[in-house]
Amino acid sequence: MDLNLSGRHALVCGASEGIGRAAAHELALLGADVTVLARRADALAEAAAALPIVADGQKHGWRAADLADHAALRTAVDDLLSASPVHILVNNTGGPPGGRAIDADAAAYLDAFQRHLLANQALAQRVLPGMRAAGWGRIVNVVSTSVREPIPNLGVSNTIRGAVAAWAKTLSRELGGDGITVNNVLPGYTRTRRLEQILRDRSAATGKDEADVAAGMLASVPVGRFAGAAEVAAAIAFLASPAAGYISGVSLAVDGGRMQSI
Repeated sequence: MDLNLSGRHALVCGASEGIGRAAAHELALLGADVTVLARRADALAEAAAALPIVADGQKHGWRAADLADHAALRTAVDDLLSASPVHILVNNTGGPPGGRAIDADAAAYLDAFQRHLLANQALAQRVLPGMRAAGWGRIVNVVSTSVREPIPNLGVSNTIRGAVAAWAKTLSRELGGDGITVNNVLPGYTRTRRLEQILRDRSAATGKDEADVAAGMLASVPVGRFAGAAEVAAAIAFLASPAAGYISGVSLAVDGGRMQSI
């Protein structure tokens, strides 16, 4: 199986922690040069310095930008592209706050739309010329199982995640002829700060201890545990590899079998 990413350059968003940081690590292990992007420069510098070097000449770096500030985001990416084209784009950012869809105001929807779909679009447009020139590219979006089965009390997230999945499927059909694949990874319950926040919110809403809330969530997961970020990252790295060259337009659940849909 060809998993070698030597000579490829990956841009991983939301990579200062959690799934994004784990994905950056896995891509580096496959030989890619990795640039990590998020808002906090100090955390990014530490994350980039910790990435493994497994091949001669392999190098890693970081760029600080807020995905909601598209002008600054484009500037940061253009600066990066002036040095090296990006062959692998991992779109990933934290989910919107919880709450019912009907209770959210327009600003909540617009903010999520900016940080997710429109940021993804801005990044894809910037890196696309380099992918086309190489005749090879990978766009992997970290989304959510809610694109198939909406999750209670995550109304804004459910809505925006579905939009991103539809965007990705459309893009996969438009870019396939350029040697570029576009796929989504749908994490289930994964040990990240996002999961910690969900546990706190559900505990506050129900009056139950967080341990009881966690047990209730795990009762719906056939494998009986939360995922580690590295397990989701492994799926991202595979979809970015040469071995996945004929996989495009899919939404791959990494959820321990929790979803009931086929």
